[in-house]
Amino acid sequence: MAAPHVRALGMLSGRPGVAAVPGLWALPQPERAGDRFRRATRECLLGLAAVDAMLEDGRATREAIAGDGTALLYVTAAAYGASNRQFIERRGGVMHFAYTAPAVVPAEVAIEFAVTGAYGILIGGAPSTLRAIRQAGQMLDEARCDRVLLLVVEIFEECADLYARYRRYTKWPLVETAACLWLERGEGTLHFESRRGGPASGPARADERFAAGPLADLREWRERGAVGPLELSGRWRDEHARLQWSMARSHARGSAA
Repeated sequence: MAAPHVRALGMLSGRPGVAAVPGLWALPQPERAGDRFRRATRECLLGLAAVDAMLEDGRATREAIAGDGTALLYVTAAAYGASNRQFIERRGGVMHFAYTAPAVVPAEVAIEFAVTGAYGILIGGAPSTLRAIRQAGQMLDEARCDRVLLLVVEIFEECADLYARYRRYTKWPLVETAACLWLERGEGTLHFESRRGGPASGPARADERFAAGPLADLREWRERGAVGPLELSGRWRDEHARLQWSMARSHARGSAA
């Protein structure tokens, strides 16, 4: 399978001081014009903003991703948190059924940007994002689409007190993240591997982003102007995953095709 190349990457990252809970770096809710977004959830607005940032990074218009040639993959681990809490505490919300939360974000993105190609939803942490990159590579290699948008949204503020109970998340910042990666057909090699149990592999992270961790590492790699093979890794529960990605060509941050 040929490795996909990175056309663009947009990312919004939480910053310290936005949330009232220590150790949580939250994202402010984006403003978006239009009555349709008046009751949109925060994660939906962040997902849309991530696509906007991706288009800006790639210097592209929304017409470039519209149509059935664009596939959309959505990855999240925290999707059920905010909606379930609203449902359980009867605080109201825009969703009558909390279990539909993971489907709402990609649906809003597809509607807003007229994306009508194949889509998929992966629930899990960093290994799921690495699997999504591999799946995107397969879809492109088999000519099932012209491009893949890989969207990740992780929000924590709505359940900040619950996360704070676990000592693991007080050792380093829990960073809200919304990111969208635009992949197209490329050259090179892509190798994914996963194992259960044992010690963690790869460098230790200085923050926790759940499924968004690998895309944060990819952004850092691009900003450094690095060349040569890229290795992304991640852990979720007892699974350790690694993706070895040798890209023959990839656009630097902010460059045009």
